[in-house]
Amino acid sequence: MPSLGADMEAGTLVQWLKRPGDQVKRGDIIAIVDTQKGAIEIEVFEDGAIEKILVEPGTKVPVGTVLAAIHGAEQPGPKAPGLHIPAPATRTRVSPVAKKLAADLGVDLHAVRGTGPEGAITREDVERAAAHAAAPGPKGPALQPPGLQPPSGARPDMRAAIAAAMARSKREIPHYYLSTTIDMSAALTWLRAENEKRSIADRLLAIALLVKAVALGLREVPELNGHWVDGAFRKGAGIHVGCAIALRGGGLVAPAVHDADQQPVGAMMRAISDLVARARAGSLRSSELADPTITVTNLGEQGIDAAFGIIYPPQVALVGFGRVAERPWVVAGQVQPRPLITATLAADHRASDGHRGGLLLAAIDRLLQTPEQL
Repeated sequence: MPSLGADMEAGTLVQWLKRPGDQVKRGDIIAIVDTQKGAIEIEVFEDGAIEKILVEPGTKVPVGTVLAAIHGAEQPGPKAPGLHIPAPATRTRVSPVAKKLAADLGVDLHAVRGTGPEGAITREDVERAAAHAAAPGPKGPALQPPGLQPPSGARPDMRAAIAAAMARSKREIPHYYLSTTIDMSAALTWLRAENEKRSIADRLLAIALLVKAVALGLREVPELNGHWVDGAFRKGAGIHVGCAIALRGGGLVAPAVHDADQQPVGAMMRAISDLVARARAGSLRSSELADPTITVTNLGEQGIDAAFGIIYPPQVALVGFGRVAERPWVVAGQVQPRPLITATLAADHRASDGHRGGLLLAAIDRLLQTPEQL
């Protein structure tokens, strides 16, 4: 059972999409799990064959529970029919704090799924496993496959999960906040010209430029891109920008645009539109919820001037954008009306300081002045 965020403790297996004996490859969707965030598609991260199903549909199990056994892909050469050679074993990364805590609590680390970078087992993973070992989740009734009736309102357990994560964030993370005002004239002029060349279905919105500018800015300030785990900052393996999406009826999720710094703005727009559609239809993938290394929230459509967010642990930063509004702006000594946007940063003072946070906002501003280079 994958961890889909700091607020997740357990999930209910809804449906298997593969059966024992089926061949699978990395990225295949093999199961549907119901969590506080709704129905999530679970990906496989190994090539091989499903050997055994270990959890039946309708069962609620804690994060880290093994759901199925997968044997490695068949190797060249003669062998008995149906025989699969197991994939080579790899050494699980365990932080020293987590290893000691597991020994103290009697937790079997082989049964714990790490949620840290590259699957490392953290202190929080051990604590979660110990808690659920003491009070295992009951087996619930079988559930209908998701997607037939998309949720129309916020689930009570989602609100509880959001409340728990945000309370933990404000309790444990020493936030600092910065803001800046950005002239969007160049960006909007470029957008209008670019959209004239595109079909209506392929047109760009300002959010694509904003997310791309954040992603490129993180290349310059990498200590804001990653996670705070076991008392230390761990840089993200890539720049995976979580985009906060409001769900119909309430609640929100923040799935990732993977490798956002490498996405052309057209691909970025398609990726964001796809995430919004699938988030509201209840068909997000597990990696999209587990991988974000920073979150971007945009409340401009609600008419908000500035959004000061709360960091989603274990991330160490969140960038917020308000609406683009025409306001007085001084250009070459003259006051002129310009389309302006307020960009804000909430950052973890354990991982960075205001100087480095200011560099990120300055980089975002600079990048938006040359939108053709994004």
